[in-house]
Amino acid sequence: MSIKTWLAVASDKQIVTRSLKISLIVGSLLTLINQYEIFIGETQITTAQFLKIVLTYMVPYAVSTYAAVSTKLNK
Repeated sequence: MSIKTWLAVASDKQIVTRSLKISLIVGSLLTLINQYEIFIGETQITTAQFLKIVLTYMVPYAVSTYAAVSTKLNK
């Protein structure tokens, strides 16, 4: 399997849509758990916290995409 094939499958509309939905749900829950003090007004958001929040959404997207592509290519 080539990188080109993997990226082509990963850019499939169904996979992207499903991964985005999972990322929004899981990322939002994890952000609320890990960064709750920002949302209740205890602290201001810093650049480091912003980057953590971005990564909190990126990781579930990447995991979901990897799982979906692996499943599709192994069929």
